[in-house]
Amino acid sequence: MRGTDWCRSSAGAALVLATSSDAEHPAESVADGSSKTFWTTTGMFPQELIIGFPKCVKISKVAIQCYLVRTLRIERSISKDPVGFEQCVEKDLQHREGQLQMEEFPLPEFQATYLRFIIKSAFDHFVSVHRVMAEGTAENT
Repeated sequence: MRGTDWCRSSAGAALVLATSSDAEHPAESVADGSSKTFWTTTGMFPQELIIGFPKCVKISKVAIQCYLVRTLRIERSISKDPVGFEQCVEKDLQHREGQLQMEEFPLPEFQATYLRFIIKSAFDHFVSVHRVMAEGTAENT
């Protein structure tokens, strides 16, 4: 059985922080469930965004749809506030000209109240992030 995608705004997720802003391509786009909308960075790396969940959730898989991202790190926090992050995974992504990068990270199940996506480097001056996903279930709290 598939779990809920806790990174979607319809599941109660909230964008807590984005290190760059573009009025035509806002960071909130990563949580709308569509690959057609996206957040674009405004140059210089690292860039990051933090997604907050409405409650502590148990995550079993994290995924991202992006373009031109070279190195990505994903971190989690179980704090009430977006602090005390711990690394979940860091990976160099492959670039295919003209195609979205669609990366899944099956991870040992873990708890989180926040996820931080850090784009450490890129294949160009700008990148786009179309969706972030965190599949899992609500904690019984």
